[in-house]
Amino acid sequence: MTSAGTHIPVLHDEAIAALCIHRGGRYIDATFGGGGYTRAILAQPETCVLAFDRDQTAVKAGRGLVEEMRGRLTIVEARFSQLEDIARAQGFAPLEGVVFDIGVSSMQFDQAARGFSFRAEGPLDMRMEGRGRSAADIVNEADAETLADILYFYGEERAARRIARAIVHDREIAPFTTTRALAEMIARVAPNRASDIHPATKSFQALRIAVNDELQELLKGLLGAERLLAEGGRLVVVTFHSLEDRIVKQFLSERCGRGETGSRRLPGEPAPPQPSFVCEGRQPVTATPAETAANPRARSAKLRYATRTAAAPYPLDPKLARLVHLPDRDKGKA
Repeated sequence: MTSAGTHIPVLHDEAIAALCIHRGGRYIDATFGGGGYTRAILAQPETCVLAFDRDQTAVKAGRGLVEEMRGRLTIVEARFSQLEDIARAQGFAPLEGVVFDIGVSSMQFDQAARGFSFRAEGPLDMRMEGRGRSAADIVNEADAETLADILYFYGEERAARRIARAIVHDREIAPFTTTRALAEMIARVAPNRASDIHPATKSFQALRIAVNDELQELLKGLLGAERLLAEGGRLVVVTFHSLEDRIVKQFLSERCGRGETGSRRLPGEPAPPQPSFVCEGRQPVTATPAETAANPRARSAKLRYATRTAAAPYPLDPKLARLVHLPDRDKGKA
């Protein structure tokens, strides 16, 4: 989450407490944004931060802080999936902590020209980096079945097929180029009378996830963090919708050894690997009523955290990998 240097992330205090920052530690802020977490980490003496952000606007806005910190902060314009490679290339490992604040930033939502929100007229873009396929490209080029899959699996939109058919029909008359045009069409064909959220909310979320490959990036970031953290290091993740939280929950559940008992294994069956993380406390942590009242977006925020053990990193579980991809049509849809 961002806003040039002054924005305070949702669950900021809880995330910093979970990170358990100590003097001289090395930390990764995987989502620099406005620098809220980074500033809190650097407030501890002799700490160093390697921060990441896909958005070049956020990276540029952080240059003043880089100069102020005199070598204690490096900000890189890069994705989660590059986290491990970049950290190792810079000799920034092992780590005492990694913190993620997943999803689109407040700054990105507030800039109509970025096309993330339908609250104001803007181009149908949604690209965090400003490169690659835009939301308009997907909406105007994908077939109806692919569009329906994106809306259903990434947005949990029940009217996915109806909206997809309408998109394909209407784009033959005129391509979708603005956020408002798409939002108004969705509101027309799939009105949401049972809720106070806009009918296009879930569809816009789904398109944003597809454009930026957000779920796969999250998983790769978590895997990289597991391999970079030293024993006793903390992994802290704040998510804002159920798809993200499901990935983080399953990732940590497997690695904390939840549900594993000797009596459940067959004779001769190999023992599972030793837990690579320890999960403590009641989780997920959610926002207080006061924070929710001040920032409605905090209502959906969930924080999960864990402490790295000395055990080897886990291999990628195929069940976890399936959570980040659309279903394979050749194998039948879920």
